[in-house]
Order: sequence, then C-alpha cells, then structure tokens
Amino acid sequence: MRKEIEQKPKMEERVIRVRRVFTVVKGGRRIGFNALVVIGDRKGRVGLSLGKAKELLGAIEKARRKAEKNLITIPIKDGTIPHQVQAKFGASCVLLKPASPGTGVVAGPTVRAVVELAGIENVLTKSLGSNNPLNTAKATLIALKMLRSPEEILELRRRKE
Repeated sequence: MRKEIEQKPKMEERVIRVRRVFTVVKGGRRIGFNALVVIGDRKGRVGLSLGKAKELLGAIEKARRKAEKNLITIPIKDGTIPHQVQAKFGASCVLLKPASPGTGVVAGPTVRAVVELAGIENVLTKSLGSNNPLNTAKATLIALKMLRSPEEILELRRRKE
C-alpha cells in the first residue's frame, strides 16, 4: 500500500531589491549583500523577508527561508480584495482599493510584486510618502493583514451581541 505524500503548494519567489553593503575593517572593506524577497502561492498566501549574507545567492536563499516562516493568508473575493484598506510602515503609506474585473494590478514595482504573488488579479494601489522598497513592501503586507472577508466581519458582529 502506497502512502500519499503531502506536497506543499508551489511557492513563487520574486527578488524586490538587492543591495551591496560594505563593512570597513582594519584591512580595507568587506562586501556583503542583503536581498528583499517576497514569496507567494497566488492563492492568498504571501510572505516577505530580508536576508543578509556575504554572497548574493546566500542572501536570497536566507530571505526565502525566512519569508516561508512569515506567511500570511489573505481573503480574495472575485480576484480582488474585499474592501479598501490603508496601512503605514515607517514613512511609507500604501492604499489598496478593490477593482472591477479586467482592471489588472495598477501598482508600483514593490507593491505589484507583493500583490501579484498573493494572487490578487484586480486592484488599484497608491504608494504615499516614502518610496523605500523595504518600508513600502512591509506597509503592503500590513495592509493585506488588515483585510477581513464579509463572513469574518459578520461573525465578529454576531459575537458582540
């Protein structure tokens, strides 16, 4: 009898930003890298992380592993988000609005990477304040965490009665 092996859903990854970082030491400068990576299954699960290492591939791999541990699940209704939401992280502020079918993802490169890998097909976004990719990506993730499905809201309201 053969046991069925439970497979993890295929996660896509996208590198948002890679930076070279120099550390000044007695003998000169040492180079390091940090990579901002977002992963998602395009079915409502997405994660984000920053990895640091001496080699570029090491930084990307570290970021991917950390992002897998920080996955969040978001509600998607008809290919878009259930309601408008705005979130802030640092000096970056992100506004996400639901859009009608056929609109596509109207977003800057950082927000687009996070939203597409989450599986949202139609959304309008506006990045306000700082355009720092790390803060913008984190603000987008906070905004996605704030989303509630109509069923969740209804359940919460019933409990309070």
